[in-house]
Amino acid sequence: MLYQMTKKRLKFIFLVVMAVFMAVFDLPAQEGVIKKVVIDAGHGGKDPGALGKKSREKDITLKVALKTGNYIEKYCPDVEVVYTRSKDVFVSLNQRAKIANDEAADVFISIHCNSAPKATSANGVETFVMGEHRNEANLEVAKLENAAILYEEDADVNYGGFDPNSTEAYIAFSFIQSEYKQKSLDLAERVQNQLVNRVGRKNRGVQQAGFLVLYRTAMPSILVEIGFLSNVNEEKFLLSELGQDYIASALFRAFRDYKKESDENWRKTMAVSDANGKDDVIVYKVQFDSKPEEVSNMKSCYKGLDNVSCYYYKGSYRYTAGQFSTKSEADRYCKTVRAKGYKDAFVVKFVNGERIN
Repeated sequence: MLYQMTKKRLKFIFLVVMAVFMAVFDLPAQEGVIKKVVIDAGHGGKDPGALGKKSREKDITLKVALKTGNYIEKYCPDVEVVYTRSKDVFVSLNQRAKIANDEAADVFISIHCNSAPKATSANGVETFVMGEHRNEANLEVAKLENAAILYEEDADVNYGGFDPNSTEAYIAFSFIQSEYKQKSLDLAERVQNQLVNRVGRKNRGVQQAGFLVLYRTAMPSILVEIGFLSNVNEEKFLLSELGQDYIASALFRAFRDYKKESDENWRKTMAVSDANGKDDVIVYKVQFDSKPEEVSNMKSCYKGLDNVSCYYYKGSYRYTAGQFSTKSEADRYCKTVRAKGYKDAFVVKFVNGERIN
């Protein structure tokens, strides 16, 4: 069927596949206890999202997002909450992921409402992680949410000609395996458990699909569909203050439990490391480029960057700048590197000369 695709769709697939090998497999590793979460209220501004008889997705997701953040701030005071939007404004899918990455968040939670106008009895909750859709239903949900790019002026440039309504375009996502997939699945399972067992919603399961908003997030990330606005009963529940409180509380409890286990695992790892009594040499660098072949003259190729070096990792040559003893110093220099045009630069950690994930 590939010969039937347009050049534009083939171009998108090529770009995504290249990005997989050059970027998606090479994301900055989550380090330490969970200290920051980005909460993403789906749609907004000129993009209303799914429509019910009395509701708009963008309004419900914003209310639930703010309530979820309030719960986290109240009961997890050591966690900083960042919103991709805190009012009714339009934010592109690219920008939502950029906010999470720039903030160096530990977790990304995107909140959405579902819709099935041709099957108004459809109901329930489902939580997605980035991956290949396993059935047509998952593909349709991804198409619905990815259609938000149609409201963007530079969508063709930002997404390489991706057509959110084209089934062929989603072939590219079958190549993507996020470094954070297992952690994302863990969080997704906890969200489903809370929404189903504590709030009493119908369980549509943990799913995988090609969501653009999850594509470039460099941390454990999920997208949760909290109900169908096309279903009269679920719309009524999601419009109610009580329903929104229940949903937000469930999302908070899932995050809290995920954080607790993640933090405990990190502390155990550190305890074992300390017990070994080794004086490890820890260095932080800023990775800014990745190529399939080694650059012959790094100084002339990467002018304006300090202490440029190269290391080989997962099939390609990775280029770093700077060398720091603390992550905070590296984070500051990372902003400088990004300002020089390397927008996807991020901090990597080396212990005794080995990159640590």
